[in-house]
Amino acid sequence: MKSHSKQVLFGLYNDEEELMAAISGAKSKHLDIMDVYSPFPIHGMEKVLGLEESRLHIVGFIFGMIGTLTAFLGMTWIFTSDWPTIFGGKPYFSLPAFVPIIFELTVLFSAIAMTVVFYIVCGLGFGVENPILDERITDDKFCLAFQTNGLSGSDVSNIKKFLKESGAAEIHEKEV
Repeated sequence: MKSHSKQVLFGLYNDEEELMAAISGAKSKHLDIMDVYSPFPIHGMEKVLGLEESRLHIVGFIFGMIGTLTAFLGMTWIFTSDWPTIFGGKPYFSLPAFVPIIFELTVLFSAIAMTVVFYIVCGLGFGVENPILDERITDDKFCLAFQTNGLSGSDVSNIKKFLKESGAAEIHEKEV
């Protein structure tokens, strides 16, 4: 047995409304939900789970500004100091001519940074193997999972009872 393995008890639901009701019920019974899996995004689930708003947009703004400064300062240096060339009678420093490149680098830096930070925060990337509780979760089943490591037998049976009462079509245990 691996030292970092988890015992997971999970229920599979047939539709998202049952899942949302089960999440609300688990929260009201103060059960510690490990994770919720769905084949598609469910509007409002983050509020029911009590998740905070993502701060990914802050990363996008910061790196967008870095892209803006990189483009602006780079073109200013290139066109006024390094390679001062007059194009069509324009002055060396011509801000309107810089706008397309500034926009493109702003979007590029922001998009790349947000993607990389998203993967890091979610624990995704090359070489990462995420456990699969059930193959059908990515197709047509919804899953509510609880970690049972360190829980007493009565706590585990209470979670099983809750899953049955909340409408889970199937209940399984798995070590991941």
